[in-house]
Amino acid sequence: MRVWVDMSAPAHVLVLRPIIDRLRAEGHEVEITSRDYAQTQQLLQLHGMEHTPIGRHGGASRVRKAYSLASRSAGMLKFGRGRGFDLALAHGSNDLAIAARTLGVPEANMHDYEYAVTQHRIGCRLARRVMFPDAIPLDRLRRFGVTEEKHFPYPGLKEEYYLYDFEPDPEALPRLGVETGRVVVIVRPPPDVSLYHRKSNPLFPKVLDRLGRDEGVHAVVLPRTEAQRQFINGLELPSVIVPPGAVEAQSLVALADLVLSAGGTMNREAAALGTPVYTTYGGRLGGVDEALIRSGRLRPLTDARALELRKRTAEATPTRRDPSALVKTILGTVGAQPLREEPHPVTPS
Repeated sequence: MRVWVDMSAPAHVLVLRPIIDRLRAEGHEVEITSRDYAQTQQLLQLHGMEHTPIGRHGGASRVRKAYSLASRSAGMLKFGRGRGFDLALAHGSNDLAIAARTLGVPEANMHDYEYAVTQHRIGCRLARRVMFPDAIPLDRLRRFGVTEEKHFPYPGLKEEYYLYDFEPDPEALPRLGVETGRVVVIVRPPPDVSLYHRKSNPLFPKVLDRLGRDEGVHAVVLPRTEAQRQFINGLELPSVIVPPGAVEAQSLVALADLVLSAGGTMNREAAALGTPVYTTYGGRLGGVDEALIRSGRLRPLTDARALELRKRTAEATPTRRDPSALVKTILGTVGAQPLREEPHPVTPS
């Protein structure tokens, strides 16, 4: 089959790369489109994945987000028309959902956070098959048009699948000038431009300041945007290291003593790799993070004083899952209904 995969955020490169490898190994042809957002395209280049750039992120403004969605969806339609795609695949890309539905291409859309309301109103409704971790109850998804027939839960975390055969690069920390004799902390700031993370997070800068002034710590901060990079560099914290560009963060997480993340994929990468992880997330916790907190694999911080700098503990153990099972579910999207639907226009509301 001909498969169309869209990458609209950095995490999608990691999630979808092993799936693409397995699709190609089975003889399917895969084409990739990408959005200019954060380190998405840098990571695609880092992993040697050919892609067609289309559009860019709209930033924090709702108006600009709507304009970006409309303009990028138009670009995606132009790209996809006449290419004979049999299947579309993304992790939360509304642009692909709109283009695939309009062109009559069945789409499987993956997600792992149920409170990205604006995203799900489009992506979940338009997709033929919706895949969420089984920690998220179906009842939380029904308002987005997710039915039992459309819903395909998978066990565990998406990170446990794409880290299935991962081996860390032992030079990842020394390459950045990290002194491993100190306590090594990997830090991920809040997603400031996301609609689901609108409230300010006063805890994160306090903890960053605490880490950045500790002589026994080396904190590697991985900013999401260039604006964050400039801001953090401007703080001139002596124990903070900010890489100049995109890096292979999974090796850093695997080799660190602990991770501090204000939400997102890195929380779950640390849990999958067995690295103690603390979160300052200021938004609404989803089912995945709720399950991780209940199991003790994710530690929420309610006060900067709660941060304990300590070495890796025995209670944190890695978990890996073979992504081949996800591939079977994705390929089943095509067989779920007739291969083609009649194309019809879709107007995002």
